[in-house]
Amino acid sequence: MSHTRTLTLTSLAMLAFAGNSLFCRIALKHTSIDPASFTTLRLASGALTLWLLVKARQGTTAGRGNWLSALALFAYAAGFSFAYVSLPAATGALLLFGVVQATMIGHGMWTGERLGRMQLAGFVLAFGGLVGLLLPGLSAPPLLGSAFMLGAGIAWGIYSLRGKGTGNPLRVTAGNFLRAAPIAAALSLFMMHGTPLDYAGIGYAVLSGALASGMGYAIWYMVLPALKATQASIVQLSVPVITALGGILFLGEPLTLRLSLASAAILGGIALVILEKPAIRPHAITASQP
Repeated sequence: MSHTRTLTLTSLAMLAFAGNSLFCRIALKHTSIDPASFTTLRLASGALTLWLLVKARQGTTAGRGNWLSALALFAYAAGFSFAYVSLPAATGALLLFGVVQATMIGHGMWTGERLGRMQLAGFVLAFGGLVGLLLPGLSAPPLLGSAFMLGAGIAWGIYSLRGKGTGNPLRVTAGNFLRAAPIAAALSLFMMHGTPLDYAGIGYAVLSGALASGMGYAIWYMVLPALKATQASIVQLSVPVITALGGILFLGEPLTLRLSLASAAILGGIALVILEKPAIRPHAITASQP
């Protein structure tokens, strides 16, 4: 793959991943769709898109997903949607990214992998940024929304860890989406409150599932073999930044001092973990983007 093609596809994938936060926040802020219905439509449209892509592409048939991973995927998607009822797009994306990385790094340490000095300093810095972002104060994010996003990040970290070496990643992702969609539908039925869904809300949910999730994952899995593990990890640091810019441009969200400082600490700390010559195995610090 040429450098230009790699750069283009990587950029498209990061834009797609950032789009998930923007589509969800816009839908839940400006349309009548509820978070459970958004989750169902996102997973269902993502499952359909991924299934069509798997059918259209030739490749290994290894891996079909499983119910435990599907439950983790559902927990992530539901927590993500409920969090964006109240969280700004940039804050939600930063929380999600930080918690996913902390979950995976923490798992690596729990299983016996060790961080070097600079990596440990980076981990402490990133964790401190998360704590600082959540401390009470006038500019602190809503507690309930933050709790939902923290849960979503842990769920995605678990999902990423379970997905290591399970076969064709696109096929596995499609299988997990197909299993997670009916679980989300059951949640929607349970929480049904009679408010009609508008076309705009449905459209944003489908865009999130089909474009930002389905096509985003397909592009990412296509370009991933052309990237080194460190490159793949570093480039994902751009997603919260892109989301923040999108929140400012499309949602009129302010860029607060607290968010700026927390972003510098979290993203800078994770960068230290990734860039320092790893004492920890690369797979423990490389997550697929949610």
